[in-house]
Amino acid sequence: MAPKRPKGAGAFPKPVESPAPKPPDTAELYAALDLGTNSCRMLIAQPKGSQFHVVDSFSKSVQLGSGLETTGRLSRASMARTTQALRICQQKLKRHKVKRMRLVATEACRRAKNSREFIRQVRRDTGLQLEIIQPEEEARLAVISCAPLVSTKTEQLLVVDIGGGSTELVWIDLRSVPNRDRPRAIMRLHAGFHPSDSPFPAAKVVDWISVPLGVATLRDQFRDVEDDSARFALMSWFFEENLSEFAPYANEQIREGFQIVGTSGTVTTVAASHLGLKRYDRTKVDGLRMTSDQIDKVIRNYLMLGPQGRRRDPRIGQDRQALIMSGAAILQALLRCWPTDRLSVADRGLREGLLYAQMSADGVLEDGPF
Repeated sequence: MAPKRPKGAGAFPKPVESPAPKPPDTAELYAALDLGTNSCRMLIAQPKGSQFHVVDSFSKSVQLGSGLETTGRLSRASMARTTQALRICQQKLKRHKVKRMRLVATEACRRAKNSREFIRQVRRDTGLQLEIIQPEEEARLAVISCAPLVSTKTEQLLVVDIGGGSTELVWIDLRSVPNRDRPRAIMRLHAGFHPSDSPFPAAKVVDWISVPLGVATLRDQFRDVEDDSARFALMSWFFEENLSEFAPYANEQIREGFQIVGTSGTVTTVAASHLGLKRYDRTKVDGLRMTSDQIDKVIRNYLMLGPQGRRRDPRIGQDRQALIMSGAAILQALLRCWPTDRLSVADRGLREGLLYAQMSADGVLEDGPF
């Protein structure tokens, strides 16, 4: 006698469905847009603990400052390229229904004679209201974005943000802050470099400077020098000359307890070259520590490659080969002044600083380590 067929035998098993990821609450979303001399970049994020989670992003080379060094004006072509990129940003902001945002422009718009006209044109064409921020705020936002990378053993900190049109340097004394509170003390600078009396131990900003030379503006100063090595040397020494008013410049710095945090495409590209990456990987680059000797070795290799070799290098590429040498010239000048065994590479900057500042002001970040 054949056994009875069990009930339900042969039926398709009920599929197990994993729940769809919960879409972010639009009421929690923040946006930060950084329109620089070279690039237009935006992040949309939501607070998560003491940090934030990126929901969407945008980055495009627009070369807004192209020709600015010669004419003092933003060209029609560069404004058109930039406006097209900003339209994409506007579409992303609309799609995510972002209400809290800061959309800032930096050195190119600070210097251009027709920047106000450009800002009005962007408002008409995209509905976005750009805000031109001053160098001190740009420097401050770069500093707070790097707070998670500050070592609890650091007593003297130099934060360097190499941009397209300018370079910001901020020197911070952390000796009066307990070791475990040092990263958090950096975050508190979102209220200003010289905040009013606070019950918390304060990070002391010894000095800061915004040098009107970035990777694009420094390159443009020496376009007429044909020899690659000579041009590099001239750019590096010229940048160092422009640091003479920076107060800590005259002091010999002890390496122990001293940390530099560098934030820029230059620093991250040098780090990727040092690691020998075939494809850029932020998780390997952000937070990497390098010595002066390691950085110098990468820069010497760039010079050996020459323009054609740099164009073929997957970490540099066609578009950035000229810019990487002006950025490397700035980096070399800084390390001549302040050699270090601890240069921390930051794949973060103004956008992250804008997000931290907005979220901190709204009190939506948990009181974590930063």
